[in-house]
Amino acid sequence: MKSFSKEKFLNTGIPLRNLNALMFFLAVIISIFLIIAMRKTISMYEHTHETTQNLNELRREANDLQVGSDYLTEQSRCFVVIGEKKYLDNYFEEANVTKRRDKALQSLQEYRESSEAVRELSKALTESNNLMNTEYYSMRLAIEGYGYDLTEYPEVIQNVHLNSTDLSLPQHDQISKAADYLFNNDYLIAKLKITNSMQSCLSKLENELDEEQNKVATKLRKQVAAEHILTFVLIFIVLGIVGLTSWLVFKPLRKCVDYIRNEQEIPPRGAYEVKFLAKNYNLMCYASKETKNKLNFDANHDELTGLFNRRGYEFFLKNVDMEKATLMIIDIDKFKNINDTYGHDIGDKAIKKAAELLRCSFRSQDYVCRLGGDEFAVIMVRTDASMKGLITRKISLINETLGKPDSADGIPSLSCSVGVAFGRPGLNVKELFKRADTALYNAKENGRNGVAFYNKRMVSDPNQ
Repeated sequence: MKSFSKEKFLNTGIPLRNLNALMFFLAVIISIFLIIAMRKTISMYEHTHETTQNLNELRREANDLQVGSDYLTEQSRCFVVIGEKKYLDNYFEEANVTKRRDKALQSLQEYRESSEAVRELSKALTESNNLMNTEYYSMRLAIEGYGYDLTEYPEVIQNVHLNSTDLSLPQHDQISKAADYLFNNDYLIAKLKITNSMQSCLSKLENELDEEQNKVATKLRKQVAAEHILTFVLIFIVLGIVGLTSWLVFKPLRKCVDYIRNEQEIPPRGAYEVKFLAKNYNLMCYASKETKNKLNFDANHDELTGLFNRRGYEFFLKNVDMEKATLMIIDIDKFKNINDTYGHDIGDKAIKKAAELLRCSFRSQDYVCRLGGDEFAVIMVRTDASMKGLITRKISLINETLGKPDSADGIPSLSCSVGVAFGRPGLNVKELFKRADTALYNAKENGRNGVAFYNKRMVSDPNQ
């Protein structure tokens, strides 16, 4: 009897109704698991996307500390050099009301309370606050030099005590000494420390968030593998239901081809396996866009110095409001002699040294570009001719630093010549560049190692 039952089973097999019922049951069970797995995958993707958004937001917040510090520097320098009280008011508006630096640290602490990035940002804020003491002293000395009524200024400025040496200086020397406090090497080194702390903060922040993303990516790969298994089983089952397969699988797949050819995101429609493929394709598209963004960065930055290259420079000329900007064209003096005498390796080091000085000497919202060889350009946004004194001081300090040979790297004494043209309404970019180039030519003709501001009496380069 037992043998007969076995033979009958082998001969007749499983009834189609039972097989269909089994397939339907398995399809329902697997579909439930697949839905759960897909929801989990979506949750993981959303977490990854949220982490990326947080990184971008925190990067912007952290950068606000650098912007705030640079703004305080700019306003204090403008007050000392120009002497207008509005710059001092702007300074204390930023320090006491806007508080971009404090808000940046607070935002990061809320998200990363005890991380290395927070400690680096806190260090940058401390260094920025310490730098304010120098700025207070300089502005107090400038008030004395300009002969202003001290009682009209904030109490924190009134409480600054000047040393006897500075008090004994003539007024015009007091103003010059006040400017020197904000442009000397000690001040620039302190600013560089703030920048370094900021860069370290961003680096550690990205490392921390990268670790999170890697953990999520590992879980996501396992989840995708599980979905693949469930999908293959489901495909095997639904092959028995031709009509349903055609409606849920083949028709959506035909449409996917058009989306892929047009490089469009695929709507998650149809069967679960099709939805899975669509979502993973969309994830790959997202990753591809991130890669393209990285390539765009490389395409617009100079490989040697990290500054914007000529392509970036031309982009800014087209998109920055140049009517309210200042264009500076900068050449390293007699650079060919350096290459010929010391070699191209030293020449590259000289280029990098000049590039770093330019980067540190201007605001973070200004655009410092390397046009090629020893030629640089700086676009200072939202500036006008009232900044002549400040620009002259910047270039003087840059040349002072370049003029000191660097025995460690073998870099000889350098200098640069600078031509400056201020934008104005109705002046196109081509004419603005021509004016800056004319000013550069005149700076070279007048002994190099300095800056010239365009005026109508200047003689243009005959080789232009």
